[in-house]
Order: sequence, then C-alpha cells, then structure tokens
Amino acid sequence: MQNQTMKVVADDAQVLARLAALKDMTVVELKAQWQALIGTPAPNNSRPFLEQRIACRIQELTWGGLAKPAARLLDALADEVEGKKVRQSVISDPRNPVIGTRLVREWDGAEHVITVLKDGFDWQGRRYKSLSAIARDITGTRWNGYRFFGLRDIKRGDAR
Repeated sequence: MQNQTMKVVADDAQVLARLAALKDMTVVELKAQWQALIGTPAPNNSRPFLEQRIACRIQELTWGGLAKPAARLLDALADEVEGKKVRQSVISDPRNPVIGTRLVREWDGAEHVITVLKDGFDWQGRRYKSLSAIARDITGTRWNGYRFFGLRDIKRGDAR
C-alpha cells in the first residue's frame, strides 16, 4: 500500500511539473507537444487553448480519461448537436417525469391529458417530441411546455 501511495505522489509531482512547464513554452513548443501527445497537428495558435488541451491530455494519460458512460453521453450530445442519427440517443431530459406519468392540464374549459413516453409524449393518440409542441397545438401560441404543464415554476412577471 505504501508503494502505491508513493507512486501516486510521484505521479502527482510529475504531472504538476509538466503542467507548470507549459507556461514557459513558446507556441511552437506547445504545438510540438500537441503533436506528440495528441497525434495530430495543433488546430490553431491560441496559447490558452493549447495549454488547456495539452494539460488535460497530460492528466488523462496519467490518471485516465472519462468513464465510459460519460464518454457515451458526450458522443450522443455531439451527434444531437450535429444533427446525426448515428447512435440511438441516450439523452433524456431530467425535467421529464417518469415514463408512464400522465400530465393533466385544463385549457379553455377542456381537459388535456398527456402521457410521458420513453422518447417523447402522447397527446390524443399523436406522438410529440416536446411538451412545447403540444402546448402550442393546444393554445395556438408559443409556450414553454414545462411551464405550461406545471413542471417548471413561472418566474414573477413572466406570463409564459
């Protein structure tokens, strides 16, 4: 156990020394470090960018990278931002109630019941990706769906 503790302390000291050395490097030296650690040419000449990414890479190589679930989530987020449907989405909005929950909202004297699905919502037998789309169909105006269905507090002075 003591040997393991000594190795961790040595690793920590080595990483700290390498990180401190980045501050004294020129941009040309930082770009060479980038090439050596990341394996591609540096994407730009921004000193802060290069220092930060190289520092992250040094720490990643010493102590390990992201956990697999976190890496998968980031990949899925990147796909969603880029509009790709390569992977089945693992992203779910934490504001959504548990699957199967029924949301009830009265509007203009009519009761509207929405069922929470795994990948969206059901209203009147139609599937929707967002509560905002349902709220817009019900009211004819733009609403934040979470506010319309009472899942998010309405801030003072904010009608929608």
